[in-house]
Amino acid sequence: MLAGGAVNEKSYILEGGGRSVSEDRGSSFDSNENAFDDMKQLINEDENDKSNTLPLASFNFINSIIGSGVIGMPYALHEAGFGFGIALIIFVAFVTDYSLILMVRSGHISGKFSYQGIMEAAFGRTGYYLLGFLQFFYPFIAMVSYNIVVGDTVTKVMVRLTGIGSDSIFAKREMVVLIATLLVTVPLCLYRDVAKLAKVSFFSLVCIAFILVSIFIRIGSISDVVPPHADSWKFINKDIIPAIGIMAFAFMCHHNTFLIYSSIADANQKKWETITHASIFVSLVVALMFGIAGYSTFKALSQGDLLENYCWDDDLMNVSRLLFSVQILLTYPIECFVTRDVIETTLIGKDPNVPTSNNVHYLLTLGIVAVTYAISITTYCLGVVLELNGVLAAVPLAYVLPALCYLRLEEGFILCRKKLPALGVGFFGIFVASMGVVFLIIDFDQIDGCIEGKVMDYCNRTYVETNYTVIV
Repeated sequence: MLAGGAVNEKSYILEGGGRSVSEDRGSSFDSNENAFDDMKQLINEDENDKSNTLPLASFNFINSIIGSGVIGMPYALHEAGFGFGIALIIFVAFVTDYSLILMVRSGHISGKFSYQGIMEAAFGRTGYYLLGFLQFFYPFIAMVSYNIVVGDTVTKVMVRLTGIGSDSIFAKREMVVLIATLLVTVPLCLYRDVAKLAKVSFFSLVCIAFILVSIFIRIGSISDVVPPHADSWKFINKDIIPAIGIMAFAFMCHHNTFLIYSSIADANQKKWETITHASIFVSLVVALMFGIAGYSTFKALSQGDLLENYCWDDDLMNVSRLLFSVQILLTYPIECFVTRDVIETTLIGKDPNVPTSNNVHYLLTLGIVAVTYAISITTYCLGVVLELNGVLAAVPLAYVLPALCYLRLEEGFILCRKKLPALGVGFFGIFVASMGVVFLIIDFDQIDGCIEGKVMDYCNRTYVETNYTVIV
């Protein structure tokens, strides 16, 4: 199976991933045991601590869900409309919850407790390779989005700290991303053992919490100087499908499903449903807090990267930018690990138990990093990248494939009562993915129409002094 297929930037937080599932369930982890040796380097393999309680498993799952995607929630609310967008976030969370339950049900039916295992059991090698492609595409585009974030955020922090002019070469995002790539991401990506980055998961959660608190602190002072806009507070807006893509990206955690499940003491379907409900609910609350607080501050001017909305001389938000950038720089190598591993397994046909030669390892790593860098410097628009990854990768991985696996593996007519909810999830995913592609094609000429990477007008002192009394 694909060694890199079941890991994202936070998979290494999970404990006891190597534990076999209890015999009484009649399940098998053969697909995991034979394929995920590299991935297990990311997991605590302490022989004396191979079982997680429900609260600990829930915490691990929440940690694997909440990530950089929440930064795009205010932008998603703007695209879908504030009122309808809130309802949509709740709906996406509900569908995500059900699709996660379907995956473990499929595992019980097939006896294969890995995403690759249930795909191969349902659709043979075709399903295996389709999943491999999507599991390459998802982290690859995530790496591009990370570079965009680093270029936008670190540039502002450097300008603020050093006082260099905007015309300096070191104030250009292309140079900032290049320096970060050469000094940080390349050395980290060249590691074969990414377990050295295991502490980044908790740090990531701390960063998200700090950013959320900072956003709430700034609501009153900044919303007073943000100009009114005709599209603000619309109940429903026209870009619903792209908004769903961003939301799906934020809730994407399906490649961690069986890692979490295998870490639970005496795991069964009922325990899994309890953990899933609790984890998705907490993640939903966090996503709503980011979305509502960010949108309440900037309304229709909300950007794909919410931190882009804050002024360059806002030191509190510059600390948030710096923390977010460090988090991104440390999670980038994990995504590179996944991408590289998928290439080695599916294209090169590497034996998971045999490491690649140094030459191949270095060539693949440098090639992946170089391509993501080249793509990332062509656009400022993080929102577009999140939409792209959402509709083309996150939606199929989160909704379409889990539903199709269950429909194929579960006995009975496809329109029987117990299959109808799964059928609905599958149609929802296919519709969103298809319409998302249509939207991307229609709006292709506007792909660089965002204003990210620029100083917002309301941050200009002359603008504030001239318009403040009118706005208030």
